[in-house]
Amino acid sequence: MRKTLAVLYTALTLGANAALADGVAALREGDMKKLVLHEAPLDLPRVGLLTMEDAPASLADYRGRWVVLNFWATWCGPCREEMPSLDRLQAAMPDLVVLPVASGRNDLVGIRRFFDDAGITRLTGLRDPTGELSRAMSVIGLPLTVILDPQGREVARLIGDAEWDSASARAVLAALMAGG
Repeated sequence: MRKTLAVLYTALTLGANAALADGVAALREGDMKKLVLHEAPLDLPRVGLLTMEDAPASLADYRGRWVVLNFWATWCGPCREEMPSLDRLQAAMPDLVVLPVASGRNDLVGIRRFFDDAGITRLTGLRDPTGELSRAMSVIGLPLTVILDPQGREVARLIGDAEWDSASARAVLAALMAGG
């Protein structure tokens, strides 16, 4: 009986995930058409990061919340164009964590200057100075954005830049948050 219930629960969960994915997929317009929804959430590697103050940080610090994890660099032109939309997304959806991670060698002074020049006021950046997290998550180009569920698993990925504060992006994220 216990095994039968486990199989039934698994089937219902997979069906619910498929229905949620179909509903979210229908909301994708514009840049969000590039968003790839995973059939099943993917576990993340446990890799240490650094704050802007050089303190240790971890993605596990954000468990319990939906996270828009954005890999970027100060030298990346599309990243520089995209970052203000991530800042506006944070303002529009305060229940969501928008978390930019500077991948590779990014000078602290340069990161702060970029945030100041771009008017980024709502985001707190983390750093992956060795690129260990980027490599472990197969980040092969920037920008790259990953959506994490409250359990800290990857549920979707978008390669390239996007207008993250667009109506479509907000609708997709709200649907994910409501269904998960």
